[in-house]
Amino acid sequence: MKYLLLLFSFFSWSQQISKVDFKTAYANITVWGLERKVTGNVTYEFEVKESIDTIKIDGQKMTFTEVKINSKPVQFVNSGKSLNLFEGFKKGKNKVSFTYVAYPKQTIYFIGVLGRQVWTQGQGKYTSHWFPSFDDVNEKVIFKLTIESFEKSARALNSVIISNGILKDRLNFNGREIWKYQMQKPMSSYLLALVIGDFRNKVIASKSGIPLQFFIQPKDTAKFESTYRHSKTIFDYLEKEIGFKYPWQVYKQIPVEDFLYAGMENTSCTIFAQDFVVDDIGFNDRNYVNVNAHELAHQWFGDLVTAKSGKHHWLQEGFATYYALLAEREVFGEDYFYHQLYRTSLQLRNAAKTDTIPVMHEKASSLSFYQKGAWALHTIREAIGPQLFQKAVKSYLKKYQFKNVETDDFLAEIKKVSPAFDTEKFKKNWLEDYHFQTEEANVLLKKNPFMQQLFETQQLRKKSLAENKPRFTELLQSNVFYPIKTEILYQLKDIPFADKVEFLNLALQTNNVKVRQAVAEFTEEIPISFQSSYESLLDDASYDTREIAFMNLWKSFPENRPKLLEKAKHWIGGNDKSLRIMYLTFALLSDNIQDKEQLYAELIGYTAPTFESSVRQNALTNALSIDSKDIAVLKNLVNATVHHKWQFSKFGRDKIRQLLKKEGYPELFQSFLPSLPENEVIQLQKLLSEKS
Repeated sequence: MKYLLLLFSFFSWSQQISKVDFKTAYANITVWGLERKVTGNVTYEFEVKESIDTIKIDGQKMTFTEVKINSKPVQFVNSGKSLNLFEGFKKGKNKVSFTYVAYPKQTIYFIGVLGRQVWTQGQGKYTSHWFPSFDDVNEKVIFKLTIESFEKSARALNSVIISNGILKDRLNFNGREIWKYQMQKPMSSYLLALVIGDFRNKVIASKSGIPLQFFIQPKDTAKFESTYRHSKTIFDYLEKEIGFKYPWQVYKQIPVEDFLYAGMENTSCTIFAQDFVVDDIGFNDRNYVNVNAHELAHQWFGDLVTAKSGKHHWLQEGFATYYALLAEREVFGEDYFYHQLYRTSLQLRNAAKTDTIPVMHEKASSLSFYQKGAWALHTIREAIGPQLFQKAVKSYLKKYQFKNVETDDFLAEIKKVSPAFDTEKFKKNWLEDYHFQTEEANVLLKKNPFMQQLFETQQLRKKSLAENKPRFTELLQSNVFYPIKTEILYQLKDIPFADKVEFLNLALQTNNVKVRQAVAEFTEEIPISFQSSYESLLDDASYDTREIAFMNLWKSFPENRPKLLEKAKHWIGGNDKSLRIMYLTFALLSDNIQDKEQLYAELIGYTAPTFESSVRQNALTNALSIDSKDIAVLKNLVNATVHHKWQFSKFGRDKIRQLLKKEGYPELFQSFLPSLPENEVIQLQKLLSEKS
């Protein structure tokens, strides 16, 4: 029955799209931060092309009033999932207007106790939880939104409101922010975006004159350059490489707290995770370059030209992944590009051992849609050449701009520019067969001299250290790309220290962050003679390296722990505050440390909902290792179970399950159950009932 309903839903939608064309949406929306509510009045202009009984506008659990068609009140049905219209419209041009109220449980997120940020994530078909729209990606509309943030607080006075398109006007009175945005071209509803929060921004022009607007929180202004490093280079490169002008009027990028994914390519308005807001050191551990390029590429592949269904989703993710790699090649070089392709080839080859779903399938894995899709495009580009590939892509985008496509639409453009290329064979091998074409991929990888050298270095695993010594020395002292040097260190991992120390010193002398990190990671035994050399890793421009080195030195030299704590005393780390939480934990577990109460209070503070989930998860794990019966910590652990990020809520549930297996903990949780908010009570009761 479930499948029959799904089929009926798809059939009814496809029928509506063929008979009704929604053109433009005009909306006045109010976001009520404290009440976590959205209200508004909406007008849609639409054309009835053929006779139809019922027209649907998706709206999940909304209340609709004042419904009018062509300015006359009409009867309607609210199904709980959609506003159903069945009278008052005629063949040709029409208008429908209505007001609505929504209390969304998903898609729009109010971050923090006072809603310090509000943002949306409508990927798929979820925008209809906060705005009456269309779950079917094939319905494209020009959106013109006036958005008001109603909250009488000091925060509201500093808030900006960001949405798709050009900002046409901005008003602020009595703590009420009203911003007017307009799109000029149609787009799918899932790409509608809204962000409210305290941000600063900087605008620069691309080479082609497109305004590039970069947002950042006031507390992070010192991280602006390192966060948005290479952004203009990426934009200018992709416009040139794709060969089709950026299709929208403006491009905005906004980092938000506790975002569900790395980034989301809302039309003209990318939202991305606060995790990518980094300083110069954090840039070496986790930077925004790849995500930046990926979401920008989507502005063409996904936003301008949209796949008709999940079966063809690779046309969005494969293209965005491949063009992001090409942009990274522009930034980081040819060797980096080929090494990334190589790494994903290993993932795909291993995944094919258990994953038998091909790329052209709506249930394909993300790895297939993204990475295998990118590899598939790389094989075409290498086969027909960059110029013909660009010609085909340009023709594809021009022909199907603001429309929806299937795989054969793209392959037809490839066939036009290169009749000799066997598109059917390509489709069979790369898109309809779940196996990864390892042999073909390796041939392409070996076109790069660095990859040839990496494969040769991997073959040295079969030889003895004595045989490899001259080659290892030569490579470690050369300017070869770093993965070859980290490969050598991997091969030395289980070699007795005395036999490999000279190579470790050579690796440290490279001053390459990644090579030195490999020394930290692969050196478990640290003799006193190597201690001072190893301690130099504590000053590396990598928070990850510092953490690895600290932990290994703590274990190897107990007598030097006070010195280590003094070294780490002012460390913070990245957005997850990993180094600060590490310091607090080890300080609390040490003797002769002053102000332990203050340090413990700071650690407990990081477990609270005022911080992002990445900070809280680190702090909760470490706080529980110090005192697993602290009521404040346990309450914050319960709070984690109702968090909107499923990874963090799962962490909370799993931790509670582990504790409930221990004596006394069921009673301890029961003791503060009445003091919890209703949603937390429900979650904790479920976990307690599992135990019973």
